[in-house]
Amino acid sequence: MKAVSSWSGGEAWTVLRVDGRGFSKFTEARFEKPFDPRFADCMAEAASALMAEFASPYVYTESDEISLVLPPAADLFGRGVEKLVSISAGVASAAFTHAAGVPAHFDGRVWLGTTADDVVDYFSWRQADAARCALNGWCYWILRKAGKSPSEAGAVLEGTGVSEKNELLFAHGVNFAEVPAWQRRGVGLYWESCERTGFDPVREVEVSATRRRVRVDRELPMKGEYRAFLGELLQPIGSGSRRTE
Repeated sequence: MKAVSSWSGGEAWTVLRVDGRGFSKFTEARFEKPFDPRFADCMAEAASALMAEFASPYVYTESDEISLVLPPAADLFGRGVEKLVSISAGVASAAFTHAAGVPAHFDGRVWLGTTADDVVDYFSWRQADAARCALNGWCYWILRKAGKSPSEAGAVLEGTGVSEKNELLFAHGVNFAEVPAWQRRGVGLYWESCERTGFDPVREVEVSATRRRVRVDRELPMKGEYRAFLGELLQPIGSGSRRTE
């Protein structure tokens, strides 16, 4: 996949990604480290708002970033890059600010993929990044809370491998494999069908209807299973109806 500033084709899968601007200092001053469920909930709220605004079939969030996919049939805002980027950043900023109760800002970018497999590659890449960042974050903040300065903690971790980092955590009573899955794998949002029952006062009978709702999945599969999950999710919508705004 590649980053773009503009495009006119209608056959590409589009991924919009927003990242928190200046969130390293922002989160350190307001949330627990390395992970705070309150922050994760705010990010999920922002992701849900983006999903509703863009009718995205899948949204993924990890750390301070959110990625949402638009299928080739999507024609929002005439597929104008500037419009998509500005609105996605604005929606994320507003939703996160509302959830957190403090002003926050996001910036945005666009990525393109030729096939659904490209999109699966993209989200697999982001999940791998989530695992890497989670391990690094746990190690860094374990050292910081043990009295190390930022530079000292960084020096300890420089050049260390995955096994060494896991051993460091284990020495401090943390089994990385047992930390919550959302910290290691990120959080996915997608649509699911649900049955709702009600009462028809005219016919005086119970009725049921199928509705769509957003599922916030904090127990995503990983690696091959995650790729298979994404493939099944994206395959039916690759040639769906075109949505415009």
